[in-house]
Amino acid sequence: MHTTDVEQLVEQLAAKLGRGLSLEDLDGVLLAYSSDQLHADKVRVNFLLSKRVPADVSGWQLSHGISAAVRPVVVPANDELGMLGRVCVPLLVRGFRVGYLWVQQDEADQSATAILAQLPGVRDGLDLLASLLLDSNTAESESRRRREQGFLAACAAETAAAAAGREEMLQRAPWQLGIIFEVAGAPAGPGPAPVLPARSDPLAATLIHRAAALQATIGIDDALFSAGTDTHAVILFHASHGERSHAAVLERYERELAKRAGATARVLMGLSEPFAAQRQLAAAYQQSAVAVQASAVDPQFGDLLNYRSAGVYQLLAAGRWDQLTSVHYRTLQAQDRNAELLPVLELLYDNDGAVQDVADAVHLHRSSVYNRIARIRALLGTDPLHGRIRLELHLAIKAGRWQRRPRL
Repeated sequence: MHTTDVEQLVEQLAAKLGRGLSLEDLDGVLLAYSSDQLHADKVRVNFLLSKRVPADVSGWQLSHGISAAVRPVVVPANDELGMLGRVCVPLLVRGFRVGYLWVQQDEADQSATAILAQLPGVRDGLDLLASLLLDSNTAESESRRRREQGFLAACAAETAAAAAGREEMLQRAPWQLGIIFEVAGAPAGPGPAPVLPARSDPLAATLIHRAAALQATIGIDDALFSAGTDTHAVILFHASHGERSHAAVLERYERELAKRAGATARVLMGLSEPFAAQRQLAAAYQQSAVAVQASAVDPQFGDLLNYRSAGVYQLLAAGRWDQLTSVHYRTLQAQDRNAELLPVLELLYDNDGAVQDVADAVHLHRSSVYNRIARIRALLGTDPLHGRIRLELHLAIKAGRWQRRPRL
């Protein structure tokens, strides 16, 4: 947001309306005001001097419902506060609140009718003002920060209920939680953990994820609330059939992240099961974390994964599997120095034994796949496709991947 642009636009609107205007953010902090006004009341004068709405004035304004309004609100005069009547114009972008524009009545005005009649004529200017505020004001708002902190605390089971975003949640049950996680890449086979792009400043990284999540969810009706941490973002969705909204948010998030971070990274989303009670929020957070971690370590899942589709990783997340191994698995690990055997075996398990699909995936002839299976059989002294051996090795392979998961 360019301050000069906002100030000039406020002056232009004031000239068209012929009235004094002041612009404030969601925390009651003065952002801009018009310079000419013959009859400024005590509240306006003090506001322009202090740059912040006093608590008693804020209480009077909030008592008239401005925080939930989507249309102009008439706030009557208050002699005790030294306040003339005024009209509050909520500034919204696609339903998202970004600030308030205040239009003060003159002393001669008997009502706000004349102001309300003028506002439709400056609709385009109001929309432009809202769009200028959107990019830099809302993500950095103190009110927004408090709500996000409360929401994340509820996700971490640090509070009994979701204090932040409560109004959104109460209106749109059932819900679904999504975690968006950024990695520089994910391994196609055994290897190191997925790498997080370098972020030298955790506070800056948090703001990047918060702002990207905020921008990515605006205008998506099923996206109810978002919050960001230094490694990932959390999105509260209204649970609906299909994943169109989730995919749209993920695509937009990737673009917003690239715009803010200056580099393109792989972005993943893990989704919880739908839930209908606020006390289930922490459990939903754990489910979405498992889903996004599984997506980060196992390329078969793609970039958008629902918890119920995470397969064996649901079991791995529920127990202590860091030391999970077996003699057969260790034997293959020791002999598979060129990573030729275990990746083929995993693909074979994942593709229900379809040798042609495995051959196509690794760009080998079918006979080469059969040869590698024969080498595995010779090393183990048993058939890797036998039921119990297959279960043992498949689980051990996935446990190895799970050990390399990114920690949230």
